[in-house]
Amino acid sequence: MSRVLQIHPANPQPRLIGQAVERLRAGAAIVYPTDSSYALGCQLGDKAAAERIRHIRQTDRHHNFTLVCRDLSEIATYAKVDNQRFRLLKAATPGPFTFILQATHEVPRRLQHPRRKTIGIRVPDNTIARALLAELGEPLMSCTLILPGDDWPLHDPGEIEERLRHDVDLIVDGGPGQREPTTVLDLTDDAPRLIREGLGDASPFL
Repeated sequence: MSRVLQIHPANPQPRLIGQAVERLRAGAAIVYPTDSSYALGCQLGDKAAAERIRHIRQTDRHHNFTLVCRDLSEIATYAKVDNQRFRLLKAATPGPFTFILQATHEVPRRLQHPRRKTIGIRVPDNTIARALLAELGEPLMSCTLILPGDDWPLHDPGEIEERLRHDVDLIVDGGPGQREPTTVLDLTDDAPRLIREGLGDASPFL
């Protein structure tokens, strides 16, 4: 049975943030709010928790996780970012965007796209998510909370608890979320390429 932590969306209680991070470090698979939809997440490199998330989503081992980062400086540890890409990222973060970038050697091989050696990166504009990342001190491996057969991500904490109470260790309830996932932009070529249109407005970058 999942534990539910009700965390204030504007002023996250440090004690509860600390409890959530303790669970992550102990191998938990969690649900947490972002500035787009709710997401599934686990600690970077936690193979068992990642497999549980794949099982929930019913995806295979080739499904790519996103690295959810605190800020631009953390992105540069895990992705190759030149001046042009840095300016684009600076204009769009924090925000509801996921960027496909060339991965650095800091990214575990199994998290990279098997042929292109790329990784999805994002910096959320959500107070709870940023508090979790600051306390954890490293990115979260994450993916959108959209369940098999659903057309949209889950956004209501009550429904999330009802449907996932036996599948995840912790649900961070930050109130109702958005129904849309992030906008995904591929930055591996000379010009940005729209992969998925979501909550973020991609028009300034295309």
